[in-house]
Amino acid sequence: MKSLIKILTKKKLKISFAESCTGGLLASTITSISGASKVFNLSFITYSNQAKIKILKVNKNIIKKYGAVSHECCLAMVENLSKISKANINVSITGIAGPKGGTKQKPVGLVYIGVKKGNKTQIYKCLFKSKKRSSIQKTTVKKALNLILRIAK
Repeated sequence: MKSLIKILTKKKLKISFAESCTGGLLASTITSISGASKVFNLSFITYSNQAKIKILKVNKNIIKKYGAVSHECCLAMVENLSKISKANINVSITGIAGPKGGTKQKPVGLVYIGVKKGNKTQIYKCLFKSKKRSSIQKTTVKKALNLILRIAK
């Protein structure tokens, strides 16, 4: 984790987040490291659909048609976050942390992570096997940090 802060600092890269199912855990993890203030710009916890629509300007029709936990919503979250934050690397997270709320189509543990650097955006679909809420949240953060590390290098 310290290595991520070092790399971002060295490359003068700023990061910003839009989190849903992780509830700020990604921002908390980054800011727990000394030196984070050099690289960390901002984070939104857009937990409700209303917050996604109002703060991140996700089109409500995307949420209506695909749901908040979808490739499309995650993409809109990260694209709009990058416009707001002006950071070099932007990350969005939306998913179902459980233990309730899952369906056959969208089971507990389904998480989308969006990463945008410059004009390159990637959406990662993850299905974490654990049915424990805190485990899904921690695993999501770990995965997001690894993706940031990979894109920052």
